[in-house]
Amino acid sequence: MRRFPRYGTRFGSPADAAMAALTVFALCSGVWLLRDGAETHAPPQPSAAQAHAWQDGQDGRAGRDGRAGERPAVPALPPSPPDRIRIPAIRVNAPLTGLGLTRTGSLDVPPAERKNLAGWYEAGTTPGERGTAIVAGHVDNADGPAVFYDLGALAKGATIDVDRRDGSVAVFTVDAVEAYAAKDFPDEKVYGAARRPELRVITCGGTYSRGSGYQGNVVVFAHLTGSR
Repeated sequence: MRRFPRYGTRFGSPADAAMAALTVFALCSGVWLLRDGAETHAPPQPSAAQAHAWQDGQDGRAGRDGRAGERPAVPALPPSPPDRIRIPAIRVNAPLTGLGLTRTGSLDVPPAERKNLAGWYEAGTTPGERGTAIVAGHVDNADGPAVFYDLGALAKGATIDVDRRDGSVAVFTVDAVEAYAAKDFPDEKVYGAARRPELRVITCGGTYSRGSGYQGNVVVFAHLTGSR
């Protein structure tokens, strides 16, 4: 993972636009690839067909106003911390742990040894309420693929279910899946405040280097389309 937001609010409050940069080598080093000499086993990356369409706006904002090509969002849910994320298309069914900030202001990460564990930024928006909620997880660990190894293979229109502590399930529909080089990471597009309930799911990706690991991130953009 490369960059994460630094929100000056408690979870459930609208996210502001302030960002904090970080490099998390524990998430992006690709240790198991180095150990096994298996660069051909690097995780899948999204194709151009899964990126935001031109008419949807290149800054990621068009859909928040319900403009061209975007499915309208359903009414926002009240704040409630999430417990689990499920992405059937890529066989993800993982518990969620709350993530805070480190002393340097960067987002903490789930324990690397728990490969089927993802985290959500608990000082920001909860998934399903109005705003941009952030979920992050490892692409691999020293033993092999981790929770979001196949995130880059996700396609537009796929669903993401988030089980919430109040007993509800927030259902999101994927709008786009994109990969960014670390030096070109679009903070505002990924973390900027939204007028509807949105979700970002982030892991490492992009070009892989044996010397320094993954060179960027895979980001899934999704918005709330239902609940149960």
